[in-house]
Amino acid sequence: MKLRFLGKNSNVGECPTLYSTDRDTYLVQGWKIFANDLLMQLDLSEGQTAVEVPTELFDHLTKDGLPSGDIRRIEDPIMVLTPGGTFVVQGLEVTDPEALSTMDVPDYETVVEVPKTAITALLEDPRGVDLKRRAQPAL
Repeated sequence: MKLRFLGKNSNVGECPTLYSTDRDTYLVQGWKIFANDLLMQLDLSEGQTAVEVPTELFDHLTKDGLPSGDIRRIEDPIMVLTPGGTFVVQGLEVTDPEALSTMDVPDYETVVEVPKTAITALLEDPRGVDLKRRAQPAL
């Protein structure tokens, strides 16, 4: 898998990072989730996990040719808005050694792979009450 760096949430040290891949997916590197109450609410299939990232991380989608990185829809099962104003993003856990070797992933972070179509769908105008969904319990 070939990666193209789109951006980090800060310029200092390890932090949530967004990549585009040659597989028509995005890799979202973020903080591991240890809150059992939240994990129990997610419908994680075999090989999937979830990461928590600041909402601003998706501003870097503009570097992949999208007009905006403003998430307008919150949609199960891939994204949840937390009371702290962060997103929980669900996807396949990245285990590809070549991809991981090019990334700096500290022990308290992990990486998920999400189809580009799933992320770009979240940029569309909301339908009905999408943005009125209640935030998940505090992490």
